[in-house]
Amino acid sequence: MKKIKIIFLALVLSFNYSFNAFAKGVPESFADLAEKLMPSVVNISTTQTVVTNTNPFPFQFPPGSPFEDMFKEFGTPQERKSSALGSGFIIDAKGIVVTNNHVIQGAEDIIVRVNGEDEFKAKVIGADPLSDIAVLQIEAEETFTPVKFGDSDKARIGDWVIAIGNPFGLGGTVTSGIISARNRSIGLSRYEDYIQTDASINSGNSGGPLFDMNGDVIGINTAILGRSGSIGIGFSIPSNSAKIVIDQLIEFGETKRGWLGVRIQEVTQEIADIEKLDKPRGALVASVAENSPSEKAGIKSGDIILEFNGEPINEMKELPMIVAKTAVGKNVEVKIWRDKKEISKTVLLGRLETSEDFKASKEPEPTLKETEIENLKITVRKLNDEDIKTRGLPNQTTGLVITKIANDSPLIKSLAVNSIIIEAQKRKVRNENDLNQAIKEVMSSNQKTILLAIYNTENQRRYIGVKLD
Repeated sequence: MKKIKIIFLALVLSFNYSFNAFAKGVPESFADLAEKLMPSVVNISTTQTVVTNTNPFPFQFPPGSPFEDMFKEFGTPQERKSSALGSGFIIDAKGIVVTNNHVIQGAEDIIVRVNGEDEFKAKVIGADPLSDIAVLQIEAEETFTPVKFGDSDKARIGDWVIAIGNPFGLGGTVTSGIISARNRSIGLSRYEDYIQTDASINSGNSGGPLFDMNGDVIGINTAILGRSGSIGIGFSIPSNSAKIVIDQLIEFGETKRGWLGVRIQEVTQEIADIEKLDKPRGALVASVAENSPSEKAGIKSGDIILEFNGEPINEMKELPMIVAKTAVGKNVEVKIWRDKKEISKTVLLGRLETSEDFKASKEPEPTLKETEIENLKITVRKLNDEDIKTRGLPNQTTGLVITKIANDSPLIKSLAVNSIIIEAQKRKVRNENDLNQAIKEVMSSNQKTILLAIYNTENQRRYIGVKLD
């Protein structure tokens, strides 16, 4: 019995030791870290001229009216100065400052306050609205105290962080918290992979740094949830993503992002089933831009991109960020899923900023005859010249325009009237016979799900999987 107690005690002590080895205690104080970092965090104020031209009257005085001169000042443009506040941080002893693009956008004058008292004018070296990052140069001969970037990929949920900034104009404010989540998308910008934190972030914190416990910048504070102020949910651009943009802005004054030239969409469970993919993953190519790197490499609509430059694509949203940070002009291996097997293509990456939008042109055959597609419970007509012209569709597009959708149609929740069906089971739809034939093949198989390629009412090319009864 005594031996059992000794063994039990040894196990308890061993568990406690291993738990404490992994657990990190709450920092006793952030004072030393804050004192060291404060000289590198700056407050930014900007001014710009806003012109208003409001007429207080619900009518206009006719020319030559005696009232025209009397009240003309009410209708003439009025100029006023608008100011905004934000934060930033110094990354070079020569006074290079990083902040958010929205902090300095449209600014005529930019003032940077260092250490809460020294004010300097600053100019914009480069700005990128897509990532909401801007780089400034302080116009002074002084030497400043910079901070360095950390590895944001190593930041873990639960790690302690501190934010320093200029909330509500109250400069030099330090708040602390933990990383609450990673890889957040909130619909603010084109490239989103935010770090979420519960460190208090308010209006005026934008552009300020998020530090780890080593004093390294792992994020740029960019957004808050809640208009009235902090509710414990703030978002920061990860430093690893930001640094690529910052380095390009410093070197070139602009960004040079990789460009594939594809429009993509999510791979749903239905599409994965149809394509015999093990699970929903990757990015489904909805359309390919004319003369784009993808078209030249042989990537086609309907391909599923599974891997790009050695990085697996688990979710659709990962692909644009990975492509954007890849060097322009690099030959990249892209693994795709086509015809129920994996193949590789080599793509010479283009540059997003110099790419052209999808080109539209005109063609096809006119006819307004409507036909009912019984299995889908929709009514369609052939695409005609006028559709191509007014909707700016790609050259030689063929398809069927949906004119009616029954309430019990399997498409009722997926499509709207005026959507265009252009493919069924990866084959072009030129007329109703093509669509009916594809439906017939699916109905006679065990699959019972048809894959349609469509243009929605916003002219976006997409794939949908439709379960047939």
